[in-house]
Amino acid sequence: MEQCVKAFQELTIDELYDILQLRGEVFILEQNAPCREIDGRDKEALHVFFREGGEILAYLRVLGPGVIFPEASLGRVIAVRRRQGLGTEITKAGIRAAAEKFGAERIRVESQAYAKGLYEKLGFRQVSEEFLEHGIPHVEMLLEKVSL
Repeated sequence: MEQCVKAFQELTIDELYDILQLRGEVFILEQNAPCREIDGRDKEALHVFFREGGEILAYLRVLGPGVIFPEASLGRVIAVRRRQGLGTEITKAGIRAAAEKFGAERIRVESQAYAKGLYEKLGFRQVSEEFLEHGIPHVEMLLEKVSL
């Protein structure tokens, strides 16, 4: 399995297509979330993904401090093969990318409520009440001290 960390401009057309297709399948079709999946922030993001045999197995994007939150943030976290540790591994890769590329010392995520445990295992703590985003329960979580 190959790990890739790329700025928007570094993505190939095929990689961008595969990423957008995967995000659309998960966040719009599977979760039936009526949202703007392409939100104008991809050009500012680092795109972190694992691929094998041309298939993207896990993905997330990293936004630098000040883009959405004062801290760097992780979002659009997807693991194609669930319950196999890919969600944890892609999140760790995102944390490393945020620290290395943006100098992030703190990282925020808006986690779907069901995935809160994944982030807690990595040191994040809940910092908001539960809220609905596109009809799906979420909580904000913060990693106070990034350690590689």
